[in-house]
Amino acid sequence: MWRLRVAESGNNPYINSTNNYLGRQIWEFDPNYGTLEELAQVEEARKKFRDNRDHVKCSSDALLHLQLLKENKFENSIPQVKIGDEEEVRCEVVTVTLKRAVRLLSALQASDGHWPAENSGVMFYFPPLVFVLYITGHLDSVFTSEHKKEILRYMYNHQNKDGGWGLHIEGHSTMFGTALNYICMRMLGEGPNGGKDDAVRRARRWIRDHGGVTGIPSWGKTWLAILGLFDWSGCHPMPPEFWLLPPFLPVHPAKLFCYMRLTYLPMSYLYGKRFVSPTTELILELREEVHTQPYHKINWRKVRHLCAKEDLHYPHTLVQDLLWDSLHILAEPFLTRWPLNKLREKALKVTMKHIHYEDENSQYITIGCVEKVLCMLACWVEDAEGEYYKRHLARIADYIWVAEDGMKMQSFGSQLWDTSLAIQALLASALVDEISRTLRNGHHFIKDSQVKHNPSGDFRKMSRYMSKGSWTFSDRDHGWQVSDCTAEGLMCCLLLSQLPQELVGEALETERMCDAVNILLSLQGQSGGIGTWEPVVGNLLLEHFNPIEFLEDVVIEYEHAECTSSAIQALVLFRKLHPDHFSQEIDLFIKKAIHFLENQQHPNGLWYGNWGICFTYGTWFTLRGLAAAGQKHYNNPAVRRACDSLLSFQNEDGGWGESYLSCPKKQYIPLEANRSNLVQTAFAMLGLIHAGQAERDPIPLHHAARLLINSQMENGDFPQQEIAGVFMRNCMSHYAAYRNIFPLWALAEYRKHVLQITKI
Repeated sequence: MWRLRVAESGNNPYINSTNNYLGRQIWEFDPNYGTLEELAQVEEARKKFRDNRDHVKCSSDALLHLQLLKENKFENSIPQVKIGDEEEVRCEVVTVTLKRAVRLLSALQASDGHWPAENSGVMFYFPPLVFVLYITGHLDSVFTSEHKKEILRYMYNHQNKDGGWGLHIEGHSTMFGTALNYICMRMLGEGPNGGKDDAVRRARRWIRDHGGVTGIPSWGKTWLAILGLFDWSGCHPMPPEFWLLPPFLPVHPAKLFCYMRLTYLPMSYLYGKRFVSPTTELILELREEVHTQPYHKINWRKVRHLCAKEDLHYPHTLVQDLLWDSLHILAEPFLTRWPLNKLREKALKVTMKHIHYEDENSQYITIGCVEKVLCMLACWVEDAEGEYYKRHLARIADYIWVAEDGMKMQSFGSQLWDTSLAIQALLASALVDEISRTLRNGHHFIKDSQVKHNPSGDFRKMSRYMSKGSWTFSDRDHGWQVSDCTAEGLMCCLLLSQLPQELVGEALETERMCDAVNILLSLQGQSGGIGTWEPVVGNLLLEHFNPIEFLEDVVIEYEHAECTSSAIQALVLFRKLHPDHFSQEIDLFIKKAIHFLENQQHPNGLWYGNWGICFTYGTWFTLRGLAAAGQKHYNNPAVRRACDSLLSFQNEDGGWGESYLSCPKKQYIPLEANRSNLVQTAFAMLGLIHAGQAERDPIPLHHAARLLINSQMENGDFPQQEIAGVFMRNCMSHYAAYRNIFPLWALAEYRKHVLQITKI
């Protein structure tokens, strides 16, 4: 049976940690773990998911819940409550619902204080990891038969009816998702006609019916070229000489979005080396299976810009295509021949220097899973027996997650993010005395997860930004500062510092809080907003050269409403509790930030969500930040307009339900049949409550609260529904913890700010 281990090294000599592995999550298969009854529960959860997968695509983290509820001896003896359609929502009923939800959420905390949960749902994450292990010969040593069984289970469960796979688990089939998963199935041992429900043949038919893999997007072409299923001449040039450009030029790695530059860093190394894996019998078979014409007859030059219509979200401009062709025709022939090949040799050394720097400053986790496997492969190509590659192997487990739908690869874990939100939801419940141990452990995790140092050496020369005082999205070892995670982590520490130490532990030192404030202030841009990872320095014109056909706004960093709002809330409370530090700087920051948020309001009256779906998410964050700065419905017309717009989208059952299609289409699109989603209902409720809707008209909030209360399950959980996260406009992410956090949080704020006001 699979089980999760936390805060452990796994006794691997090639792994290091900055804080004793706090927050590390490792799934392992233990044949002796679990009773017969528990094994039956796991199988029942798997069957339930499979039977219902056409309706709910997201896992409910059933395996994790079974384990943690057992380890934490969970019992929810409080009877379930329901409210009739015409019945008044009473404070006593809300309190009962809250207590049941609080008990469950507390029982889902891991022993090191964080809340583990799935953060995945993207269908192009796992296959490249399998590709790299296949190439390096470590597939069978890293993945046991139990691993392979669960990897395949995940692919079978999320294969669309037409035989393909999308970018994410709720998306339509794409060439990128289908080709990568097809090849992955074959490398995991499935034959040409194997797989559950004829999965392999159905996927191959989808690929061939849609013109074959020559229509795969540029990232897919790169992976196929690495595998020997495509020719490098059919790929967009990625010259490593880019890393030799002087920093004063408008185009320089430091001016790019961190994910963009750290994806193309190892890609450019592999492109510069023209690395192709050894040609095996399987590769020869795949050449026939995934192409619609003989491999040796394909005109690679003609397919360089080809992209299947199912994948095309961000079309290339003519200027961009001319640029790629010019680099291929005019630059590459010279850079690969004497004497300019000496320049290429230097560029390859520089790219590897940057790769090693990023690896070492993230304890070989790297910034994310896409970059992880590319950097790992680059290290193997440089030295197949070297320590760098072995250290990469040791950190693969950090990315793996197992649930009832199978094994998947996470973006890089959301430990800090989920924990910071869970702590604030629990504090809002005003049940501190009942959960002091939970809060103390969570407080410990957050304090010890703060990054205490900047990246090593001359980090600016290595295109990095300061990180001292920040929090990451996952754990401290990851090392990459994230603005809203820093703000939410700081917010938790500030809130907990106001409670007795005997309940929640010692407060974070003021000096370390100041470090967090310093990095938040430094991230503010000219427009008043803040970026997610780094300050905005790139020119918007660079976005016209976005080479990734299925993602948008990925070339440069942008200022975001959610990050800005998180920062406002944390800075307002810091100024209140520590008026002798940064007061003038914070005043100026908030003034500029409010102006930024007002300018970011969408024509529909809401705010676009960059990291959650979509307008309900972005609007909650923004109204929360504006309210912290004193901007509510009675003194800010933008807030009034947002409230009116949110209310116009409320469903008859009192909830809200927004489709993920709102993200790529950039307009509010309801779920089919006007279904309500409980997490999005909580987003909308929280936004309206912050804006002061209870003073205007509390009835819509009563309706929403009734829906949440009546939707609570017998054990205090809430049902898993549609996917809730997004990145780069067009790819969705599953945050499994949200259903346990946000309905609880919304009801807690409802009890405090709505029921009390209406009673008065």
